[in-house]
Amino acid sequence: MQIQELFEAFNGKRVLVIGDVMTDAYMHGHVSRMSPEAPVPVVDLLTQEKRIGGAGNVALNLIALGAEAHLSSVIGQDSAGQKLQAMLQAAGIHTSGRITSEERKTTIKTRVISAGKQMLRIDSEDQHDLSSRETLALKDGISQLLQKGIDGILLEDYNKGVLTTELIQWVIQEASTRNIPIVVDPKKKNFLSYKGCTLFKPNLKELKEGLQIEFDYQKNPNALDAAIEKLQNQLESRYTFVTLSEHGVQLYDGQTHHHLPAHLRNIADVSGAGDTVIATTCLCLVCGAKPKVIAALANLAGGLVCEKPGVVSIDKNKLLQEAIQHLS
Repeated sequence: MQIQELFEAFNGKRVLVIGDVMTDAYMHGHVSRMSPEAPVPVVDLLTQEKRIGGAGNVALNLIALGAEAHLSSVIGQDSAGQKLQAMLQAAGIHTSGRITSEERKTTIKTRVISAGKQMLRIDSEDQHDLSSRETLALKDGISQLLQKGIDGILLEDYNKGVLTTELIQWVIQEASTRNIPIVVDPKKKNFLSYKGCTLFKPNLKELKEGLQIEFDYQKNPNALDAAIEKLQNQLESRYTFVTLSEHGVQLYDGQTHHHLPAHLRNIADVSGAGDTVIATTCLCLVCGAKPKVIAALANLAGGLVCEKPGVVSIDKNKLLQEAIQHLS
C-alpha cells in the first residue's frame, strides 16, 4: 500500500476510544514579584482556556487523521462534566458510549503557565475504580456501539479508574469474537491485564516499571529487545511498540525488531505526543499497514506535534508531506 493510499484509507474508519477523559485547563499569566505571604511567585492572570484532554485528545487526533471517533468514558454529574460534554460534541466526537456518574467528579488538570513555563499544576479528580453499576452501564454502551460496527478499539489508560481489570478483559474478549483489532496505551496499575490485545504501546519507563526490571538502554540496547520479547510473551499480543523519547521508537512483530530513530526537531512541548502516536498507530493497524510503516509513521507524527506548544492534534497534511519525504 502506498503512503497516499494509506492516508486515504484512514478516512471514515470507526474507532472506539475507551478510557479516562478529562479537561485540560490552562491559566496564562505574568510573574513580576514574589508574594509577601510566602516564598512563592505571584502570577498576574492574563488568559484562561479549557481543552479536551486524556482519552478525548486521542479522539481528537483520530478525527484530525480523518477517522470517526467514538468515546466511551465516564464524566461527573457536575458543571465541569456538562462543559466537557459540550466541548466533545463541538469537536465532533461521538459520545453515545459516555456515561455520567454521581459517584465521581469530572477530572480537571489545571496548569498555571508564565513565560511559556509551567509554574504549577492543580488536579481535581477521583482515581478509584468504577463501581459495578458504572461498569455495567459502560459495558451496555460499548455493546451497542460494537453491534453497529467498529473498525478498531483503542484503550487509553490514565489511571483514573475507567479501565478496570474486569472491563479490560471483557473488552478484549468482545473484540476478539468480532475480529476487531485492539491497541493499548497503558499505565502501571493494570499493566499486565491486557492479555490478548493486538498491539501494546508502553513508553520505556512504563516498560521497566511494568516488568519490574532496570537497564540502561543506551549502554545495552539488547536488554530492550529481551524486555520487549518477555512482555509480548506474557501478554500474547501480536505487536509490542515502545516509545523511546529522544531515541525514537521500537516495534516488535514477533519476529523482527523495527527500530526507528527520532527525527531532529525543534521541540516546543512533548505534552500529548503519546496521544498522537497511539492514534496514528491504531489507524495504521486498522488499515493493514506493515509493521515498519506503522512504527515509522507513528514516530513522525509524535515528533511533529512536539514542535508546537501545548497539547495539539496532528496536522494530517503535514504528516503526509513528511511521510512522502521520509517513507516513500
